[in-house]
Amino acid sequence: MLKDLVIRNRSCRRFSESEAVDRQTLLNLVDLARLSATGNNDQPLKYILSCQPERNALIFPHVRWARHLKDWAGPQPGERPAAYIVVLGDRQVKESFGCDHGIASQSILLGAAEAGLAGCMIGSVMRDELRTALEIPARYDILLVLALGKPAETIVIEPLPPDGSTGYWRDEHGVHHVPKRPLADLIVG
Repeated sequence: MLKDLVIRNRSCRRFSESEAVDRQTLLNLVDLARLSATGNNDQPLKYILSCQPERNALIFPHVRWARHLKDWAGPQPGERPAAYIVVLGDRQVKESFGCDHGIASQSILLGAAEAGLAGCMIGSVMRDELRTALEIPARYDILLVLALGKPAETIVIEPLPPDGSTGYWRDEHGVHHVPKRPLADLIVG
């Protein structure tokens, strides 16, 4: 059921780095994005695929992980993503990209969850540095980086605490807790 897939699709930040994700899997995931809705059907998105450790090492230092986990610098060696998809907007096709990259990225991450993988949609990217590291031509805007791999952490959804905080956190066992507002609080009319 789709709801189960959405629940499994959590922002994972620790992976089994030694479990490879092959290029064909990445192509299959981008194909889901290709088939997704896009504003005016302009299809301005392009993708950089990375599943080689050397290329992954060029991407990793230029993304930021888990704003709410103040004492955590990000995944350590061995728990870093086995693959990345860098989502680009091609300004030769269109000057602005609306929400196309969000729609495409969600399709990719749902496909990853269905395939037994986990992912994290990262918007906090050092874009100039990543552009230089990957030699990305100026015509492309770096919109998002999707980190992918076999999950190496447990993530659970739970109700908001009494103080209403939406900040995620990890318990003493390393379980990642993600508070969600109740459905009734989201409906305004």
